[in-house]
Amino acid sequence: MAVSYAQIRESTPLVFEQGCSTRVILDHVMSKWGVLVLSSLSDGTLRWGELRREVDGISEKMLASTLRTLADDGLVHRESFPTVPPHVEYSLTPRGRDLMERMLPLMAWIADHADGMLGRN
Repeated sequence: MAVSYAQIRESTPLVFEQGCSTRVILDHVMSKWGVLVLSSLSDGTLRWGELRREVDGISEKMLASTLRTLADDGLVHRESFPTVPPHVEYSLTPRGRDLMERMLPLMAWIADHADGMLGRN
């Protein structure tokens, strides 16, 4: 069932106002790298190198920062295994999966329409 912006504001009057936590989380989730990392993890668990290849163009520093932020927000789970060399896996938490169930239709819509919106079709 679709929810309107007015319904959101009615249920949470100060939502999206300056200083509201919703703006911080929107920035984390909807940033270029946040969207791409979360989308990549929506198909399952990935190791660091796999994730870096999936998110083409991201630097190691930005990937580390994005993963740390999304983990702090409770959207990404990081599991480190005591091996040599280090083995670390990343996956979506239940909250992250819940978010991606809602966000993937938006990603599909963008993929279908982006070229036409940029005047290429």
